[in-house]
Amino acid sequence: MGAHERWTRLLEVLGDRGRLEVSEAAVLLGVSAATVRRDMDELAGQQLLVRTRGGAVLSGVAYDLPLRYKTARRADEKLRIARAAAALVPPGAVVGLSGGTTTSEVARELATRADLAEHTKGIALTVVTNAINIAGELAVRPHVKTVVTGGVARPSSYELTGPMATMVLQGISLDYAILGVNAVDTRNGAATHDEGEASANRAMAQRADKVIIVADSTKIGRRAFAQVCTVHEFAVLVTDKEAPDEAVEQFTAHGIEVHCV
Repeated sequence: MGAHERWTRLLEVLGDRGRLEVSEAAVLLGVSAATVRRDMDELAGQQLLVRTRGGAVLSGVAYDLPLRYKTARRADEKLRIARAAAALVPPGAVVGLSGGTTTSEVARELATRADLAEHTKGIALTVVTNAINIAGELAVRPHVKTVVTGGVARPSSYELTGPMATMVLQGISLDYAILGVNAVDTRNGAATHDEGEASANRAMAQRADKVIIVADSTKIGRRAFAQVCTVHEFAVLVTDKEAPDEAVEQFTAHGIEVHCV
């Protein structure tokens, strides 16, 4: 397990428990106590936890982890999901992309898709996003027209939220909205932990002809604080092969097209 993965796991466990001893963390991670101390010192230096005698306590770490600490989680699944979602978008489409690790991978897949990258007749794709990291990656692609909303940047997700973001989104039309969420089920729909992100994502969904939810199997059947859209407001769910069969059947019973990749 690399340092990045250890840090992610430490923050996850700390987010659940609020307090973690060095000895406990060493057993959980399968590393030495000295390694855990170095990791905790590093994360404390980034103000993601507070060191205590013998361990660490939660401080300022949102229960929604910073994006840079999510990238190592289920990376293979997210890449497969991203490829499948990107393949659903035809050349010439106007696509909305929310922020998040999976949608960031979708953006990379769209940017490098051969039929789009080799396009010689002007703009091959228009992407509207409220994620500044996605905008930064796409802005250097001459065949992609990149439109960025205004708003206030959330440090944990790089998403622009607030009235300026929703105002821009409410004034445009999208062919597709590809949304990353923290939870999705048939009863509560798609949701995120943060109400500001949910508001921007909801505005994006409302302006799209087709809404595609990208979520790995750990998010299926879960609930989160702020609803983005109901199960009747998205058309496609792209997830991985570990999604529970019962949950997939529930989605398909509601008319949702489910891709398990």
